[in-house]
Amino acid sequence: MIHALRLKSDSFGAAASGLCLLHCLATPILFVAQSCAKNCCTSAPTWWLLIDYLFLALSFIAIYFASQQTQKKWVSVGFYVLWLLLTALVVNESQQFLVIAQDWVYVPAFGLILLHLYNRRYCQCDDQQCVSD
Repeated sequence: MIHALRLKSDSFGAAASGLCLLHCLATPILFVAQSCAKNCCTSAPTWWLLIDYLFLALSFIAIYFASQQTQKKWVSVGFYVLWLLLTALVVNESQQFLVIAQDWVYVPAFGLILLHLYNRRYCQCDDQQCVSD
């Protein structure tokens, strides 16, 4: 299974980032629907908020394996930078350390999708010792 994940890590990562993006897009819609349905509760259910962290974990696994298979070091660095930015924004959203618009979470999510697709198309290598500039 690990070998299969290593080979398909970019497809898996792009799919996980895409699902994360859909989750982020659906959240405001669900909040509006929930507030219209009942006026007693304005926050999202805990299980819905925990999905953010599930997507972060899945994205990290995909990034870990994709960065081992890429030919370009900058792509690997880009994966981790975008993941750290996404993580910081998700944690900030749940803890409210800073006032940042929720829409900023789409930037690293789109970035991860595009980087996984770019890596899949242009940066694949056949062995584990091929990382270069």
